[in-house]
This record gives sequence, C-alpha cells and structure tokens, in this order.
Amino acid sequence: MAYLAGTPVLILKEGSTRRRGREAQRNNIMAARIIAEVLRSTLGPRGMDKMLIDSLGDITITNDGATILDEVEVEHPAAKMMVEVAKAQDDEVGDGTTTAVVLAGELLKEAEELLLQNIHPTIIVSGFRKAAQKAREILHEIGKDVDLDDRETLKKIVMTSMASKAVGGAKEHLAEIAIDAIKQIIEKRGDKLVADVDQIQVVKKEGKSLLDSQLVKGVIIDKEVVHPGMPKRVENAKIALLNCPLEIEKTEFDAEIRIRAPEQMKAFLDQEMKILKSMVEKIKKAGANVVFCQKGIDDVAQHFLAKEGILAVRRVKKSDMEKLARATGARIVTNLDDLKPEDLGEAELVEERKIGEDKMVFVEGCKDPKSVAILIRGGLERMVDEAERAIHDALCVLSDIVECPKVVGGGGAAEAELAKRLRQYATELGGRAQMAVEAFANALEIIPKTLAENAGLDPVDVMVALRHAHAEPGKEGWGVDVFETDSKKAVKDMFELGVLDPVRVKEQAIKAATEVACMILRIDDVIAAGKMKEEEEKEGGGEETEGISEF
Repeated sequence: MAYLAGTPVLILKEGSTRRRGREAQRNNIMAARIIAEVLRSTLGPRGMDKMLIDSLGDITITNDGATILDEVEVEHPAAKMMVEVAKAQDDEVGDGTTTAVVLAGELLKEAEELLLQNIHPTIIVSGFRKAAQKAREILHEIGKDVDLDDRETLKKIVMTSMASKAVGGAKEHLAEIAIDAIKQIIEKRGDKLVADVDQIQVVKKEGKSLLDSQLVKGVIIDKEVVHPGMPKRVENAKIALLNCPLEIEKTEFDAEIRIRAPEQMKAFLDQEMKILKSMVEKIKKAGANVVFCQKGIDDVAQHFLAKEGILAVRRVKKSDMEKLARATGARIVTNLDDLKPEDLGEAELVEERKIGEDKMVFVEGCKDPKSVAILIRGGLERMVDEAERAIHDALCVLSDIVECPKVVGGGGAAEAELAKRLRQYATELGGRAQMAVEAFANALEIIPKTLAENAGLDPVDVMVALRHAHAEPGKEGWGVDVFETDSKKAVKDMFELGVLDPVRVKEQAIKAATEVACMILRIDDVIAAGKMKEEEEKEGGGEETEGISEF
C-alpha cells in the first residue's frame, strides 16, 4: 500500500507481506545464525550427535552437517540458503560442511555488529570478498605438498576426516579400504590427475561387523542369477554386456494370427524357440560364459543359457552396466548381431553369494579396474549408515588430494593462521574496508573456539594460547588438540599429531561461507506473497475437523 496525494495505491496482492531495511536484514541474519547454531555443537571429533526423526518416524543419528541439514525441513528462505551452502560444499568437496555453515553464521554475526555502526552492507560485502580472496592465497602459501605414494600421510588425512564419525575401532580398516579404492580409479585427464568418486560403488548390508567391510576389485551387482540350472561360480569369466532384451519383442502395431490347425500352433511356438536359441548361440559363439543384460531374459532363453553353462543376470541398472564396462574392459552391445569376441570383458571370478538375506553377484579380480566396489557390513542399520557417511567423507578428501595435493594443519590451525595474516592485511587497506576484513578474521576464529568448547576446554585460555603460538614464526600448523584435558596445554603441532586437512576443503568452505553471507547481507527488502485461497481453505477445513473430533 502506498499513498500518493492522499489516495491509497494498491501495489501488492492482498495478503502479501513486506519487510524492508534493517528489519529485513535482522530477520535474515537471525534465521541463518540459528541454522549455524544447530550445527555448531557437532563440530570436531568431540562434537555431539543429533537425533533426527522424519515425518514417517524414521530415525537418523549423526553429526554429519550435510545429513543433518538434508533431513531438517527448513521453512525460512535465508535458512534455506544455509542448507544450500552445506549441499554445495558436500557436492564440491564432500567434507567440511559443518565448517562452512558455522563460518557463514559467524560472518553474519560480525557483519551485524558492523551494520549497527552504520557501515553500509556494500562496503562489508566488498571487504569480505577481498578477505576471502586473500585467505585462499594464504592457504596455498602455507599448504604443504603431499606425495600420492606416501600412504602414511594419506592415512592421516583420511583419519582426520573420519575423526568425528562414530565407527569405533574400524576407522583404520575403513581408511585402508578408501585409500586402495581411490588409488585404483585415478586416471589422467589432459595434464591433471582425477579420481572420480562416482566410479566407486558403495553397497551396504547389515550383518557381521564393520571390520568385515571389504574392497572388491570389480563390481557388486545386487541381483541374483536368473535360472537355478545356471552355474553359480564362473572362473576366468568372459563377460558380455547386453543392452538388448533376450526375448521376443512385441510388435509396435496390433497383429492378429489365425491358427486353424494344431500343427500351425506348434510351428509358431517352434519358431519362437528357434529365434531365442539363435540368440543364445550368438552369445556362445562370441565366447561369453557370463551375461549381464540391462533388459529382460525370456524363460526359454534362460533354459538355453543354463544348458550352455552360461551365468546370466537380467535387469541390471544402467549405472552398474557402465561400472562393469569400466571394471572388466567390456563394451556394452545394443544389438546381438554386433557381439564379437573383442567386445567381451574379463574377470578372474564371477560368483553369486548370499550376503545377509539377499543374493548378490560379485565380479572380482579384474586386471586394472577403473571402477571398484566397497561392501560395508555392520551389526546395526544405524552403524552401517554411519560407516557409509565415513567412507563417503574419506573418499572425497582423497579425491580432493589427488586433484590438489596440498594439506594444512587441522584442529583450527589453518583458521588461526589465516586470522593472524588477515589482520596484518587489513592494516594495508585502511578505511572502512579494514573493519570488514578484521571482522572476517574474527569470524575465522570461531572454528578453533568451537572445537575447544565442544571438547570441554576453556575457549578463552585456548584462544590466548593459540594466538600466542601463531605469533611465533614456523608455527602455522599449531591448532587445538581436542583430546587434551588441560586448556593451557591444548595447543599443539597438528602435523606432529597427524591432524591434516586438504587445502581444497578449506578453500571451498571459505568460498561457500563468504558467498552466502554476502548474498544475505545484500537483501534489504523481503516481499512475501500471500497464501493461495485453496491453502487457506484447507487449513480452515483442518481446524474445523479438529474441533469436531475433540468434542
């Protein structure tokens, strides 16, 4: 509603609401900070877990930032932006989601204090962007190079990423599996090394213990052999991958066949059988003794395949077919007439095994598979899920190291060093931008401070000791040892303790947190449309029926 020469002018639809200026900013900042506060207590190895219960009553217990925000149904638009930050961080680097969200919340808290001093949001945004750019430069400067053949360092990086996961004594076992899996799928694209995590299949099955989890140098197909007469184990397998049905296809148009004599019926059925038999003969002729088919396999074709001693699996997922092709070296054939011996893949063993309640087909012992599988076992469903999240983080940080082989100290060491250097950088800028860069430096210190709080240490003592350590040259890698009980002795060399974080994870967390903080700060007007009439009627109807049921 606006007034022009005393006449009311209706601009927005009835029921619309509008918040503007300081009130809109305060609202958005508060919503984003609430999301950051939710995750803050989960940061680090001594962080607490959250129990999430969805509308169907399914329970998830975790301290994984991406999982928590994925499960929570958020309504406020600014809070939704924080959820997107976690998703972006998870999709991009697979780790550091909690760090990104907590840092974004703290940046907004620092920005709010600057807004109260009448500093314009544009100046704050500009300062934050300069600070983020400088921080990324500093990260590459203080980062130490990693040799991809140095298994011990890789193990330390993986153990750091899994430190907060509740997988007990199986961490080392899972770390070894993750390292072997990533090393197997590394490939060169142009002049860069790449490890595509999507080429690692993760299969979860309850039963046994986490220590029974294993790496399969091949692929696991969650299907069973189609015919009981087929072999359940084939050694030195020659594998055919078919993207065509082994059955008589129905015609596209309706056709009617009139049969007047029993002989004609027999001839008709014999012809069908002959077609199916010729299909199987083509497979046999190519030299295949294992068939994975993306489409269906007719019962008669199954019989002929069993007779020839060929193991067959039908309705295999497209993604699994692609992994099979990468692992065995086979080519996916869409027409049986094109099947040649050179199209077949090879594996030492193809076997159907019973895992828990289900039967699965294992394709093992491929020569140099560029796609592998990890089978996760565990006594509890929750434990298997947590182990899957731990393996996901481990694989992602290793993939980040392959693409950018640099690490910095964990335990808030990198953030403390960045804060120190950004304060020095702020003095070079001068003006109001200096205040924004200093605010950015203060916000970075929330990470070591929160780690100390979650470990039950005194955050003031820890921060004093940390700043003192970083004031000395050569102590860039000193951070918070969360397993220390004395707050004054909790600051130690993270490289000695083996607590290492990939530079790429830290870089992405700073980038994502800065982007969302700047986006929220630039909003000065929130115009929300009113509810649709149908929704209001539904709600009204719901209230009436509730009233009736109460009486």
